[in-house]
Amino acid sequence: MTIKNVVLLCAFSLLFGLSASAQVNILNAKAPDEIGVKTEAQMEYDNDGPLPYGYVDDRDVLWSKTTWEIIDLNERMNFPLYYPIDTNNIGQDRRSLYDVLVKNIKAGNITEVYADSYFTQKRDLTDIQASLVYSDTTDMGISQLNAGEEVDPQYVRSFTLDAGDIEEWRIRGYWYVDKRQGELKYRLLGICPVANEARSKAFPDDMDSKVELFWVFYPDAREVLHKAYAFNQGNSSQPLSFDHLLNSRRFSAVIYKEDNEYGDREVDHYIQDNALMQLLESERIKDKIRNVEMDLWAN
Repeated sequence: MTIKNVVLLCAFSLLFGLSASAQVNILNAKAPDEIGVKTEAQMEYDNDGPLPYGYVDDRDVLWSKTTWEIIDLNERMNFPLYYPIDTNNIGQDRRSLYDVLVKNIKAGNITEVYADSYFTQKRDLTDIQASLVYSDTTDMGISQLNAGEEVDPQYVRSFTLDAGDIEEWRIRGYWYVDKRQGELKYRLLGICPVANEARSKAFPDDMDSKVELFWVFYPDAREVLHKAYAFNQGNSSQPLSFDHLLNSRRFSAVIYKEDNEYGDREVDHYIQDNALMQLLESERIKDKIRNVEMDLWAN
């Protein structure tokens, strides 16, 4: 065996040894309920956190641009952010990004939740529930109410948004040139699920009410997303944490807005009724950002 092969073998062994597995303890379990349960030694070994962001002084930011992007969940590349949508017959370690965020918001692990991408209006759990759940009383229930009677629970319909209802994610990010390191970098600032309102499940004819459910200030969610894993189609024993997937931009997205002198006007506000031209405008903005780093070295 050549030295090159030995080095490659060691590198692969280290890679597979350090990675988090979606099927923890599956080879050593003596009963099904032991699958996914780490030993004390494993938990001590895996006691890590998300890769910390390095400190960047404002004086070191030579250039910056804020962008808003849409991650369309109909695109195959974005499926790891969407599935699984049915969790009744799947392991506890497999959850969609939406389920992970909502569960941890309800549990109080994520507190920086807002109504808008500028993080100006904070939302609490009650506000979130109002966006995710719609209750409706049937005609029989209304009749009971008008008669002064207590409404029978069977006459109250409740509709809840779930992972399968999410159509896209919207993200806000910050591109900047770090003059100390001389390179273009990206920092994810916020993430937001988008779906039709819960009311549309009660009234299917009203399906054009797509709304931003809530915005999460991303740095506050990193600890949670570091412990939650997306499925890796290429190798199921090497899942990617949602934090890694999002920070490394392993998704397909289209820019729909950039910070500009027109009050951060969206692309479809100045290019209307022409999807192709809107897409080309998004690509133009991407090229403009990429060219900044090239121009940095060319000048």
